[in-house]
Amino acid sequence: MSQKSLSQVTSPTHHFTVQLSATRRGARLARLLAERQLDDWGLPLEGAVHIVAELASNAVLHGRVPGRDFRLRLKLHSDGTLRIEVTDARGDRLPSTPAPVADDLESGRGLRIVTAYADRWGVDEVPAHAKTVWAELTPDRRHQ
Repeated sequence: MSQKSLSQVTSPTHHFTVQLSATRRGARLARLLAERQLDDWGLPLEGAVHIVAELASNAVLHGRVPGRDFRLRLKLHSDGTLRIEVTDARGDRLPSTPAPVADDLESGRGLRIVTAYADRWGVDEVPAHAKTVWAELTPDRRHQ
């Protein structure tokens, strides 16, 4: 690797990680802790907190395995990009691009919300049959 490419690697300047129970209470706590951490970092909250709430909720509803927790990780990179990661225990249930949802349904909008607020999002497979759903917000999008 050349010296130039080493300087282009973006490493986190701030990071926050917490393991939470895969329950509604754990999902709510993920949102509250993210809100507090982003506020401590001096970042706008709205879009990022909505993403955390949706990804944590999905981890609890669709990624839950009895006796296993989920993990929330926030990384603020030196270029100002915020990466949100939620890792759950169900690597066999991978989310996909959201399809249209009927107006009268109460669910099915979570990834549409993530898509609306994030610059990009995706899923990474993790060892032990788990997955990480991540979303990134660049400095311009964090203000929305």
